[in-house]
Amino acid sequence: MNEMTEKRRRRIELRRQAKEEKKEREAAAKEAAALAMQKEDERFMKAAITQAKKAAAIGEVPIGCVIVYDHKIIGRGYNRRNTDKSTLSHAEITAIKKASKVLDDWRLEECRLYVTLEPCQMCAGAIIQARIPTVVIGAMNPKAGCAGSILNLFTVEKFNHQVETVYGVMEEECSRILKDFFTDLRKRLKKE
Repeated sequence: MNEMTEKRRRRIELRRQAKEEKKEREAAAKEAAALAMQKEDERFMKAAITQAKKAAAIGEVPIGCVIVYDHKIIGRGYNRRNTDKSTLSHAEITAIKKASKVLDDWRLEECRLYVTLEPCQMCAGAIIQARIPTVVIGAMNPKAGCAGSILNLFTVEKFNHQVETVYGVMEEECSRILKDFFTDLRKRLKKE
């Protein structure tokens, strides 16, 4: 009887150890996947920052955006409101148009959008309409942001689509580009 009890205890202990090891492997895999996603988010946010720098180079507020499908950029955009004399020339709108052309569809359901500054209400609406599932944001926009600062259009349950949002990717660099731009603008305006 003791031998049977000991064998049973041993089997129970082996099962418990196997479950713990499985949990540890799953946790390690999740951690590795999260790290890989973080690196990918930084890589694509750098591409959005490059777009923001293009806007700054032509005197526009430096906001940049890229849209990624299957780990490749399929849409790029940067702020061109003054250049184009159009309220519609936001980075996100331009990138959405380009990505839609590449996919030959207005639905961007398997894409990920990276933007250096939190989207305004127009861009948040366009993102929802395009069915983009995930938006990665660099810096928040307390004066016009509609992904959490003023309100969050991405989480309105009455809409037929909600957007997962990742905040603060390369936030310091995204904020610095904007601050530097406005500091330089104020200096130029004082000289005039």
